[in-house]
Amino acid sequence: MQMVEKALMYGSVLVAVVASLAPELFAFFPLVLLAIGLVSGFMRPIEDVSTRVAYYVLAALLPGIANHLDVVPVVGGYANGFLDHFAVVIAGTAIANIFIVLVKQLKEA
Repeated sequence: MQMVEKALMYGSVLVAVVASLAPELFAFFPLVLLAIGLVSGFMRPIEDVSTRVAYYVLAALLPGIANHLDVVPVVGGYANGFLDHFAVVIAGTAIANIFIVLVKQLKEA
């Protein structure tokens, strides 16, 4: 199971790098990144509430923070693109965890 989680993490980084360097190569990079995040989130649910909240905050605020990298010459745009794409993976993981907590609460009710 750990190998699959590592493969998902390395795969998400690789897809985010390719998506930021060559966005015209494939039109559905965000969909692939979201799917990787969802699978990762369902495979490894986050039990700690503070960590889940950190994922929610990071998914919401990371693209805004990444926009400030555009002022860095040459590499700023690529770094911004990478962080924007990686935020989609984090958002997928956060969405999966929302559903897991929701199902758990419905079962307990």
